[in-house]
Amino acid sequence: MDFALTAAQLERYATLLDETRDRLTDSDTPTADRWKTAAALGLTGLCVPTEYGGSGFGALDTALCLEAFGRGCPDTGLVFAISAHLLAGAVAVRDFGSERLRRDLLPSMSTGDLIAANAITEDDAGSDTSRLAVTAHRSDNTYVIEGEKSFVSNGPTADVLVTYAATAPDGGFLGNSAFAVPSDLPGVHRGRPFTKMGLEGCPAGRVRFHDCRVPEDYLLGDEGQGSVIFAHAMTWERACLFAAYIGMMDDQLDRCVAHARRRRQFGRPIARFQAVSHRIAVMKQRLESARLMVYRACWLIDQGAGEQTAAAALSKVAVSEAAVANSLDAIQIFGAEGYLIEGGIERYLRDSVPTRLFSGTTEIQRDIIAREMGL
Repeated sequence: MDFALTAAQLERYATLLDETRDRLTDSDTPTADRWKTAAALGLTGLCVPTEYGGSGFGALDTALCLEAFGRGCPDTGLVFAISAHLLAGAVAVRDFGSERLRRDLLPSMSTGDLIAANAITEDDAGSDTSRLAVTAHRSDNTYVIEGEKSFVSNGPTADVLVTYAATAPDGGFLGNSAFAVPSDLPGVHRGRPFTKMGLEGCPAGRVRFHDCRVPEDYLLGDEGQGSVIFAHAMTWERACLFAAYIGMMDDQLDRCVAHARRRRQFGRPIARFQAVSHRIAVMKQRLESARLMVYRACWLIDQGAGEQTAAAALSKVAVSEAAVANSLDAIQIFGAEGYLIEGGIERYLRDSVPTRLFSGTTEIQRDIIAREMGL
């Protein structure tokens, strides 16, 4: 078992980290411009095949790039937005779209000129996605979509909505289908961005469909395959997206170590007090444990191993729990300074809390883990 990254992976990580720090740290730059900069760095097409303009990376290499992005970019919302676009959007089109659909969408998704969003959550279908109220019925050579989605990340700005709808409302797991819906189709109504606790660089809102006629060519996979497509995309998202939080925690830990060395109380650096140094040691332990689980989940995806679903769920829980706990510890280490917005320490917590909710709650991940164990 080899735990070492290759020279090429290390060089790519270092280059991307430097580029991110050089070009994506100005908070006064509009989000749309920062999206374009991130796209120019190749981040919007990491795992898109090269024939469609992407880098063609597997899960592990995609995760390593997102880790560098998350470490170097202080706008974790932007990191999340691009990761969702790539992993919940482009992956679904890449693996389940027709060749025509891939040619139509993936090149512009790869360059970031088309923004993708994942429209699955509804007011009464958050964790239980087997009972979607949004429906789609066939009419000649189109599907007519009706209903409303909530909490659509990238929804207010998306050009393509990977949308899940019930084509057989009583069909349960086999009753849902997936569509790549252009947002400029008649009948698509994108709502205003929500005001959120964190992840400000990722606009999220409602999307309503009314008599929205989607050409049948925009069906992903086969009719009734929506739940399988969603599970596949979520495995990629739960493994790769959370690598960005590994990078965020690396940056956070660096700042805590530097502060503990610099800040003096009672005539010595606070790093000399075990109450501080042991807290930082535990932060490091959580971070490195989560990192290994992320890398393992991504490696299993690349190997096509059957246990990838459980591994992705395990890694998501590990990262989300570590991110919240480490963010609370970081505030404690910085004291009152950590509570001030201008210091930038409290934002780690605001951006970490949603990790326990999006891509399936922590409780749902534990259900998946238990199910994969045969319980």
